[in-house]
Amino acid sequence: MSQFVDECQLNVKGGDGGAGCISFRREGPVVMGGPNGGDGGNGGDIWLVADHNVASLLAFKDHPHRKAERGVHGKGKDQHGRRGDSITVKVPIGTKASDLYTGEVYAELNNQGDRWLAAGGGRGGRGNAKFLSNKRRAPSFAEQGEHGEERWLKLELRLMADVALVGFPNVGKSTLISVISAAKPKIANYPFTTLEPNLGVVSLDDETEFVVADIPGLIEGASEGRGLGHQFLRHVERARVLCLMVDLAPMDNVWPNEQERILLEELGGYQPDLLERPRIVVGTKADMVQEGDLEIMEWDGDVVSAITGDGVSALVGKMASLVHDARQEVRHDDGLIVIRPEPSGALVERVQEGEFRLVGRDVERVVALNDVTTPEALAYIDYRLERLGVPKMLSKAGAVEGDVIWIGNFSFDYEPDR
Repeated sequence: MSQFVDECQLNVKGGDGGAGCISFRREGPVVMGGPNGGDGGNGGDIWLVADHNVASLLAFKDHPHRKAERGVHGKGKDQHGRRGDSITVKVPIGTKASDLYTGEVYAELNNQGDRWLAAGGGRGGRGNAKFLSNKRRAPSFAEQGEHGEERWLKLELRLMADVALVGFPNVGKSTLISVISAAKPKIANYPFTTLEPNLGVVSLDDETEFVVADIPGLIEGASEGRGLGHQFLRHVERARVLCLMVDLAPMDNVWPNEQERILLEELGGYQPDLLERPRIVVGTKADMVQEGDLEIMEWDGDVVSAITGDGVSALVGKMASLVHDARQEVRHDDGLIVIRPEPSGALVERVQEGEFRLVGRDVERVVALNDVTTPEALAYIDYRLERLGVPKMLSKAGAVEGDVIWIGNFSFDYEPDR
């Protein structure tokens, strides 16, 4: 079966972490007691989760931004800030997420419940109470909140139809799909107007949407390869629900019941299990016939007119119900958590002659979380960098006195240990 690629852009921003608090106890005559600044809360994460009830990427077309809640700042009296709420973004099964600019593939969510951390929330800063030690009896600094991750993603989805509209040429499939969805197929009054399937997304509410495919018209003998038979029929193979459309005002006087018989015969001749799929049979162009004509044609099934709208809502409701039931019957593997490895520790990169950059989650956090404007915080940064082995790494990389060392947006002049 042909697959149709739907794609969109999505901006995700994890919540920023709350800042730690600088505070000291004040107990009666004690003006400056010990530190009691609380920690800031972590920012919320953004997770992409595969959900079989979501059929398309339509929800991201006009609203491409998702931002998680930031963490609350810490307070005095050892009061820690609340963590920001995380966001779960539901996407269709089969969604591929990649970097919009580099094309690097981050995750493919192919099973129900697959989860991927698209943007991690920033870590909350530690309050000054966490920096109390024998050497620091009254620490007057705290960590800032870490910024949450932000990135632009490209989401791609290979669409498969939930409902396939099946019928003879010129039965009104293209007109119907243009009415119930945002698709704009070519419509004209001659056979084989549709040479490739048109897809439309029918969205009833925030929880209910499904994909409808306008399958090119069949002719008798299609299952034996007549016309474009096999090329047309293969588009039906993976649809969950079939909607057989019969013309109530056919130009060649083939009555609706006979059209239904031929369509079922062609489907069964091509692939017998297609006859076991849930299906709806509906008569089209109801605006062109009188009630007495239906009795003459012995047609007592559902009727619809895409021109006047009669019966359209009821038909869409039936489609939604059958698609919902069919989705529930599909067995899905347990969801997986897709892990994107993060560089930890520290790594030295030469930017150019006389400049180096330190990269890695741990070393970047040392600078991102601390206030580089206060001497006490700068002393703590030096201590942390030394614990991470940064001086030795720079020496091995060939850094000499006076070279510029970058960590994030922060830079300093290198001075080797004496």
